[in-house]
Amino acid sequence: MKKYLTIIALAALAGCAPEYGGGPVPQQDIARVELMARMPRPYKLLDWHQKALDFDAFAFDFDNPYPCGPVIWMDDARRNMDQTTFGLYTAMMDARQGPDVNGGEFHESLNMLHTLLGAGLNGIDKTSQNGFNWVKMSQNYFNTDNGWNIVMNNTCPEVALLGGGYGRDWWYDVYPNVLFYAVSEVFPGVEGADEIMRTVADQFAKADSVLAGNYDFTYFDYARMKGCNNWIPKQQDAAGGHAWVLYSAYRKFGDKKYLDHAISAMQALDGQKESRFYEILLPMGIYTAARLNAEQGCNFDIAKMLDWVFDGCTAPDGRTGWGITAGRWGDYDIGGLQGSLIDGGGFAFLMNSIDVAWPFVPMVKYQPRFARAIGRWMLNNVNSCRLFFPDQLPDSLQCLPGMQDFTGSIIAYEGLRRKDDRYMPKEHEGLSPIALGDGPLWNEKNPPESMFSLYSTSAVGILGAIVSPTDVEGILRLDCNATDFYADRPYPVYLYYNPHEEGKKVTYLAEEGSKDILDIVSGKYLARKVEGSCKIDIPAGQAVLAVEVPSGMKIKDNTIAYEKNN
Repeated sequence: MKKYLTIIALAALAGCAPEYGGGPVPQQDIARVELMARMPRPYKLLDWHQKALDFDAFAFDFDNPYPCGPVIWMDDARRNMDQTTFGLYTAMMDARQGPDVNGGEFHESLNMLHTLLGAGLNGIDKTSQNGFNWVKMSQNYFNTDNGWNIVMNNTCPEVALLGGGYGRDWWYDVYPNVLFYAVSEVFPGVEGADEIMRTVADQFAKADSVLAGNYDFTYFDYARMKGCNNWIPKQQDAAGGHAWVLYSAYRKFGDKKYLDHAISAMQALDGQKESRFYEILLPMGIYTAARLNAEQGCNFDIAKMLDWVFDGCTAPDGRTGWGITAGRWGDYDIGGLQGSLIDGGGFAFLMNSIDVAWPFVPMVKYQPRFARAIGRWMLNNVNSCRLFFPDQLPDSLQCLPGMQDFTGSIIAYEGLRRKDDRYMPKEHEGLSPIALGDGPLWNEKNPPESMFSLYSTSAVGILGAIVSPTDVEGILRLDCNATDFYADRPYPVYLYYNPHEEGKKVTYLAEEGSKDILDIVSGKYLARKVEGSCKIDIPAGQAVLAVEVPSGMKIKDNTIAYEKNN
């Protein structure tokens, strides 16, 4: 059985000889990533940290000076909890929403919780901002009034349906709980959060017991504890969302039943015969499987499930064709985005594309054999994500040309489509890609401006926390700790990928004190006794997984945790 070093070992490092000599970690390709550009063109790196700050300032400004006006309002319906909460428009000027529509109660937790998470990851304290504890206010999404006792996408699903919201759709019911757990780690100690997280974990554990390995449903009724089907595709990858929450609950509360059900849910997901990729829960499950392999000695097939995501859903009763883009659309490399691979030749979505970075970048700490593949994918993904913003494409490729100032280009389009004949004028037919949004399709009163999507843009803080530039174009510094929630993170860990045809020297910025920089991929020290900064070598087309430890630290081989070669 071949063994690979994992970063999890570094939690157990001790000051004793001999020095680390784990040897190189052979890299494993992801087939679809190999179809993506090694160096995407045209290339431009946005300041994603600044994007996160700008979005927070825009979204929470009750006197928003842009032509679009304010996008936030207060909701005093006091659903589920006796406190005022707040709403944000899903899309700009969305006629289904607002303080005077449906009692001001139709707003989405995926929007709000993404916003809180992104702000917190980028240093904004949302527990005390302008006199409000926005994090506490988000607890109204914990649905007790309907007996589900989980965090849901709306404070009142019935009102959302009246307002033209979505029908029961499993990922919409599970993913808000993933977000709530993440927000609660970024903002610990908020009154009532631990109780909510305990209740959610108990509900998911009960659901996993009822499902007993059979997740063949489009949604689950957490009040009646019953799997259900409707016209929406089946979503077996909801098991991945259950597993993520339950393993996080185990790490937080230490109750072994949460671990047992996390493993049970992952067994259900790993046991699928084909890809059931639908939105984001499969990637969350893959990350959880990687941790369970490394930390609990499990044996889940990570490579198979990664192919499920990148190659896309193949199940005829699933969301067929949902995967990760590769290739060139018009004059642009459009690789790494999440969406449909078959609708219009490709239809990608910003929020989904950003969200996949959350589980996959920290995953390489537990599966370093995929460091090069994830580094190459992230370079493409980050470069492609910028094209959703109206100041990043020429007017001829946008459904709302000349509208860059409407939100100051802070708010992005919802989607990027390879070709589209629904909105574009005939003189632009055949051009690609096309930036657009589905807002006008949701309600006949929705104006064209509803193509600009707060819901989609709200996730930008995830990239803001993970992605930093280096002094070499095309080489990103990816923070593998930023979204590794409910995990031991004793030392900084960064992923670098070099897309160039020759080796490059990159400036590494170290934390205060004397540091040694260890590369898990090569099994070598990149630098020793670093104070401030140093140059590190990254071979052509390769990745470095740099761990920053106190200078002189020794690593005993028998303290190193290994994983099976799945």
